[in-house]
Amino acid sequence: MRRRDFITLLGGAVAIGPRMVCAQQERIRRLSVLMGIAESDLDASARIAAFEHGLEKLGWTPGRNLRIDYRWAAGDIERIRAAVPDLLSTVPDVIVADGTPALRAFHQATVSVPIVFTVVSDPVGAGFVASLRRPGGNITGFTNLEPSVGGKWLELLREIAPSVMHVGIMFNPDTAPFSIQPSRLAQAAAQGFAMKADIAPVHEPAEIETAIAELVHQPNAGLILPQDSFTSVHRKLIVDLAARYRIPAVYAFRYFTAEGGLVSYGIKVIDQMRRAASYVDRILRGERPAELPVQQPTTFELVLNLKTAKALGLQVPPTLLARADEVLE
Repeated sequence: MRRRDFITLLGGAVAIGPRMVCAQQERIRRLSVLMGIAESDLDASARIAAFEHGLEKLGWTPGRNLRIDYRWAAGDIERIRAAVPDLLSTVPDVIVADGTPALRAFHQATVSVPIVFTVVSDPVGAGFVASLRRPGGNITGFTNLEPSVGGKWLELLREIAPSVMHVGIMFNPDTAPFSIQPSRLAQAAAQGFAMKADIAPVHEPAEIETAIAELVHQPNAGLILPQDSFTSVHRKLIVDLAARYRIPAVYAFRYFTAEGGLVSYGIKVIDQMRRAASYVDRILRGERPAELPVQQPTTFELVLNLKTAKALGLQVPPTLLARADEVLE
């Protein structure tokens, strides 16, 4: 080989070297996300924006070093069952499971792919993790429930609508079996106020209409909606029915109140998606889910809809207004 050719070849190799290292550093990682709500949900874009913004702040940009595959369950168990093998076939580096039904399906499908969950109520009781402090497997994430909140919902309903004597607690046992515990606590609190509270299980939209119509036959009726992806998906129907039948209702999530519900008390769901990005980042950088403690909610938000209160003929107590984190008018 002539000396000039050798030098040219060597120079090319030196020039290519850094590009090869850079390409290795920018290897695209795969992330699978299964959302419990519908893609058309008014809250969906805000959740995804918060999640992706959180990732970008930590150095992960879709299209550059990250690919995200989303699936949307819309509160449907069958959609979840179909989405799980589909997402696993993409060979993800990390999975994000939004809600208990999604987490349960992934828990049954894989013990090796790291999973970060959000909006899950009882990960220990459901057998997803060994403990909150040391999950011990391939799963960690963020819970959305302090069981004692059930009594708080009942107290809020009584405070904003003191005439209520009969309460329906509505959720889908298939998508929200964890809601039994706070519902029982709400029932116990009702007894202390000489009120009656009954659990109203629903499995499809038609049953929602039936349950609310039956509740109206009870004198001075009220409604409580615990955490549940199924009722969240059908929240417009529920809020509209509560307005039609003039039923005061307390909800677990702000987006019900934004839709026209009376009052909500619960976690900030969008904040959980933002926080989930930090755990995805730590796992992509080598940490194990088994050693990342499950995070419990530390703050809850109280949101009031004064327009709805006025339509129901309710006078919101000044003490309740003073405690509210947000008032919609």
